[in-house]
Amino acid sequence: MQLIKVHGSENDFYMLDATKLNRQLTEDEIKQLAINICNRKSGLGDGADGLLWINKSEHNNVIGKMRVINSDGSEASMCGNGLRCVARYLAETNHQQSFTVETMEADLPVAKMPSLAAGVETYQAHIAPVSFAAKDLGMHVNNEADTLIDQSIAELDTDLKFTAVAVPNPHLIAFVDEETINGDYLGELGRYFNNKTNPVFPDGVNVSFVRILGKNQIFVRTFERGVGYTNACGTAMSASSLVSVLLHSDQVSNNTNISVCNPGGMVNTVVHHSVSEDDYIDLIGNATFVRTVEINLEDALTSNFEHVTINETNEQAAYEQFIQTLQTA
Repeated sequence: MQLIKVHGSENDFYMLDATKLNRQLTEDEIKQLAINICNRKSGLGDGADGLLWINKSEHNNVIGKMRVINSDGSEASMCGNGLRCVARYLAETNHQQSFTVETMEADLPVAKMPSLAAGVETYQAHIAPVSFAAKDLGMHVNNEADTLIDQSIAELDTDLKFTAVAVPNPHLIAFVDEETINGDYLGELGRYFNNKTNPVFPDGVNVSFVRILGKNQIFVRTFERGVGYTNACGTAMSASSLVSVLLHSDQVSNNTNISVCNPGGMVNTVVHHSVSEDDYIDLIGNATFVRTVEINLEDALTSNFEHVTINETNEQAAYEQFIQTLQTA
């Protein structure tokens, strides 16, 4: 089988087109495959944050289906960075520039966009649906409150205020200063809320710290459910952009391009917030194909990575040059 190592803002994945396999995998095999190849220490190459599983869709006017299996074998309901990479693969395979992709929660529009920089393939993904309801977040907080918007959490000994939003996977967001965003507290919160025993988010939650850098500029650092610290999380950057518009509209604007920096680079977002229509976010960023890897399927299922064929692209060099221009700007 052929895997493609891809990333969006260094949020990296192995991408697999299941329609090209000579047999269908069971659910247990798909989970095991993700665990095996994504392990950072013993996996395939340098591992990955997850596996992007591409298959046919049975929905009308949809050209493909995306599943996201995290490195621990759990499944994410959505992944914005992954969706851009899948969009590129399906665009090039089907010779289309805009179309719809099936995800676990919704069929979402995607489109090829002008490149962020030379050699940096760029795609836009529609991030939706959006909900602040506790039932959609799997949240039990502050005496079973229906929402958590810019509030402290009674169960935590902290002065931070949090907002919880599902897009559709759950996110917990707090605005912090530079010292806090670079410190260890995000990891402490992320591990606590994803230990499967905490009473607030028993099914886990993505936790992000956000810092406003300037007019329509934010920085987002995320502890991702099922992954841990990640260079970037597309839905976290989308959710953080939305919450920035809602709580800091004097600095971050609705229906305007927002620059979102992250440890792995940057993306652009556009928040579409309306009192009369459902909210959604456009997520625009790189979809970089780093290398192709050919490996026997049965070997991958048994963590035998001795016999692989690897072909590097030149796209990572172009992306790194793009990041250097950001750091020196």
